[in-house]
Amino acid sequence: MIRVFLVLLFIVNTHVSLAEEVSFTTVDNATIYANFQQRGPHAVLLAHGAIFNKDSWGEFEQQLLAENLTVLAIDFRGYSKSTQGSKAQALYEDVLAGVRFLRKQSGVSKVSVLGASMGAVAAEKASVYSKDKEIDQLILLSLPRAYKPEELKGQLLFIASKDEYLAKIVKSAFIKAPEPKTLELIDGKAHAQHIFKTSQAKLLTSIIINFLKNSSPVNSK
Repeated sequence: MIRVFLVLLFIVNTHVSLAEEVSFTTVDNATIYANFQQRGPHAVLLAHGAIFNKDSWGEFEQQLLAENLTVLAIDFRGYSKSTQGSKAQALYEDVLAGVRFLRKQSGVSKVSVLGASMGAVAAEKASVYSKDKEIDQLILLSLPRAYKPEELKGQLLFIASKDEYLAKIVKSAFIKAPEPKTLELIDGKAHAQHIFKTSQAKLLTSIIINFLKNSSPVNSK
């Protein structure tokens, strides 16, 4: 039994142990730590929710890697070893620093950002303040509040559970956002990364991967 437990523990923690921990500095001098795994030329930055961290993406992160996607999962300032900068609550700067880290990596030619809940707010604001073509695709999972959605850049994907309390905010932001954009509403009421713990995890993963690969949506609104 002990041997079986150790094998299972190894499998669960493999995605963390195989990642390279990297760090980079934001424009306001915060130091951001992240798990970095380089695969193909398309990179995805993962921005976690308030009660999560860079190690919380689990099987979903493994699915991205299996699709030959390079992954950078960040810890926001104030989480784990990541430190605060001179700007209060400037989480969007953490995302922008991560995007610029990826842009400097040899072989990376496309950058997408996926933000969940708190991370979605940071990702949305990062898109508004980003330079043209810095962020090719933006995925906002259970966005809790909108920040200038009409100024978002690149291909946009909004996702929420149909019955979660934030669904109206997500729909409103989607309406105001520019094309090209897609809205996906999933059955249930789970919020953001919590959806990965439900029976809708496979569907959510498929929606995101199809979007990243510029395929047609797999879920009808």
